[in-house]
Amino acid sequence: MDNRAKKRSTGLLIAIVTILGAPQARGAEVAELLQKLNLTAYSRGTKPPEFNGATAEGRTLSLASLRGKVILLNFWASWCLECRPEMPAFERLHRELAAQGLGVIGINAREGTASIRTYAKELGLTFPLVTDSKGEINAAYGVIGLPTTFVIARDGRAVARGVGPREWGNEHALTIIRALLAEPAATKKEL
Repeated sequence: MDNRAKKRSTGLLIAIVTILGAPQARGAEVAELLQKLNLTAYSRGTKPPEFNGATAEGRTLSLASLRGKVILLNFWASWCLECRPEMPAFERLHRELAAQGLGVIGINAREGTASIRTYAKELGLTFPLVTDSKGEINAAYGVIGLPTTFVIARDGRAVARGVGPREWGNEHALTIIRALLAEPAATKKEL
């Protein structure tokens, strides 16, 4: 990355941290930043629905257990052709940023564990893939098309959602994710 690109990236990061972190941030400013990735912003106090589910490996996972992490919650299916290109980007984000507090979670739409495991093995996916065979988590989140991805901040607030595929590995996505990772987690008093 050359000096100009570093300065531009740093400037954008500072702007996003300032806007996302400011309690009085206006929805229009956040929406403008998220527009680069064509994401729909939520108002500051919006909380995502709680969920409990089992991963394809049989572990239990809930949104509450992920509190304190920035979450990319992706709803997908193996038959969804538009879902497939996003998966390698999610895997890279998981591998590169999990240690800094990013949680990438895939919620499968109504498929069996065998299909999920085969798909994960085929694409080399190591982030948690939750089964939603009855579609209950999909319904709670109001998912109407696949892929759909929700961005959730460390403090548990819903930041944005994208219906349809996105370029999750591009500079805009990375800048938004890093800005959210720079935010503090909620204190016990705020929970």
